[in-house]
Amino acid sequence: MSIITLTTDFGTKDHFVGAVKGAIYSELPDAKIVDITHHISPFNITETAYILKNSYKSFPEGTIHIIGVDSELSEDNKHIALELDNHYFVCPDNGLICMITKDIKPSKIVEINIHDRVESSFPVLDVFVQVACFISRGGNLGVIGKEISSYKEMTEIQPKINQEQNKITGGVIYIDNYGNVISNISEKLFTEVGKGRDFRISAARYTFSKVVSKYNEIVDPNANDPRQFDGNRLALFNSAGYLEIAIYRSNLKTVGGASTLLGLGYRDTITIEFL
Repeated sequence: MSIITLTTDFGTKDHFVGAVKGAIYSELPDAKIVDITHHISPFNITETAYILKNSYKSFPEGTIHIIGVDSELSEDNKHIALELDNHYFVCPDNGLICMITKDIKPSKIVEINIHDRVESSFPVLDVFVQVACFISRGGNLGVIGKEISSYKEMTEIQPKINQEQNKITGGVIYIDNYGNVISNISEKLFTEVGKGRDFRISAARYTFSKVVSKYNEIVDPNANDPRQFDGNRLALFNSAGYLEIAIYRSNLKTVGGASTLLGLGYRDTITIEFL
């Protein structure tokens, strides 16, 4: 029995998550369901892409990922199922998959066509669950839809490089639980463009000329009180390999984080200039 993961912007106050799980168990009583998160910011496709890219690969091959963010069916927002990196994804075709497909191309994509037999205002429950359970039973993607070769891209997920190859312009794509601000600039891109040159990172009115390898690298081990470094700002490439602006030992509920203390929000510009 395959694992089925859930990633949504439903939250946990309402009945939606429970209803989806109940529908899966009704189809597959022995199903293994894992919640990745239900706290995606409403309709935030970029945030979904970041969460999905950095979570799916931890699951075993054959896992089926249901993604319920901005999933209402329309002419511009079809429903798709795809096999990618030996995983299956059932999701809207709204661009959320392109952060993964930038590095790994799908082996098969189909446009789901069971909607003519299912009338629903809650497609994650009535459509995505059926598709995921069908795949879990060993069903072939070709049965649930016509094969397609393209999917929607999101240009805002990709940073820009100027013609002179000395500047990367990116933006904030995610703010984590600590208030750390994650950009769409990868360490790989930084290395390829930078070629070992000195640099200046600009985020709002703040600049950084150094990237640390871990958060506590800014702490002087000889300091009498290490707590004096709490609240210092820093830049690093996080465990996902993306440039992050952080506040050391931040807490959004008390002292604040990079998002609040530095005034950085979703889609704000972050640039790296190579000197």
